[in-house]
Amino acid sequence: MKCLVMNTENHGPFKSSVMNNSRRSFIKTSVALATGAIIAPNAYAKEVYNPLTSDSLNTKIKSQTICVFTKCLQYLNYDQLAQTLAKAGYNGADLSVREGGHVQPENVKTDLPRLVKILNNAGISTPMMVTTIVDAKDKNTESILAIAAEMGIECYRMGYLDYDKTKTIPQNIDVWKKSFEQLEKLNRKYGIHGSYQNHSGTRVGGPVWDLYLLVKDLDPQYMGVQYDIRHAICEGGKSWSLGLELLAPWIKSCPIKDFIWQKTEEHWKIQDVPLGNGMVDFDAFLRKYKELKITGPFSIHLEYDLGGADKGSRTPTMSHEKIAHYLKQDIDWFRYKLKEHNLD
Repeated sequence: MKCLVMNTENHGPFKSSVMNNSRRSFIKTSVALATGAIIAPNAYAKEVYNPLTSDSLNTKIKSQTICVFTKCLQYLNYDQLAQTLAKAGYNGADLSVREGGHVQPENVKTDLPRLVKILNNAGISTPMMVTTIVDAKDKNTESILAIAAEMGIECYRMGYLDYDKTKTIPQNIDVWKKSFEQLEKLNRKYGIHGSYQNHSGTRVGGPVWDLYLLVKDLDPQYMGVQYDIRHAICEGGKSWSLGLELLAPWIKSCPIKDFIWQKTEEHWKIQDVPLGNGMVDFDAFLRKYKELKITGPFSIHLEYDLGGADKGSRTPTMSHEKIAHYLKQDIDWFRYKLKEHNLD
């Protein structure tokens, strides 16, 4: 029996000083597979957590979907993208539907159905997409949501918002709440969910708690949060679990990525690294995720150095073979981590 074992000493350009329990657990699982203790995938179905409605516990989801955010593969055409994801073992794609992405907003009526069809034919589901949508009245917003819903896309990530420095934070919240309310109505019309991602820094969503103020009065079925554990730990340190618990009813998807703090001559900076090489405590995160009964797809983001592909370059300097290697390496690591927590 062949067994894929990750290189725990060197992830290409990254030699991490962080050796956590998750990596050792992965090796233990690999050994179990090599000795014939086959872990069969389960038909994963669990109840959707939504304390705002009493009948939500009747809703079920299918086996766990692991997508990849296609930004790192924008140098590939649609057929190449489908082949690459299928070969790496992904069962979902988090599509880039924005300027510079796989689908340009003005071409959504023709290109999005074509891309979805090609991916679906390769066995790749398309439950989610990344957009720059923040305004229900924008010229492209309704057409994007209408076509996406028609194609079976269930949720989209919104664009980012910046605080207006001429207003207080409460005043900013009041302004953006109105925008969120308008988007909720449009999402309800098309039966799609809009999520705002928490992102480290001083933008809206950086501290996480501000997102609660924006979504607390909205229906989680149509408006909520894409909870990013990497950014939450970066900003919240050990308090990240409080934000996760606060926002749980509105979380419908989670990006998956890892990072370390790196010392430079001038200051400390964030360095993205392959999964399992960094500071994100995925065991603690998945335990809390399971405890809160959060559901929805995961989206692996490859944001470490891929010769420009990580930035969305269409002419990366790293070979496709090497990028594909990291693509598979990350999903293999994360799948074993999900198995450990019975979330597969």
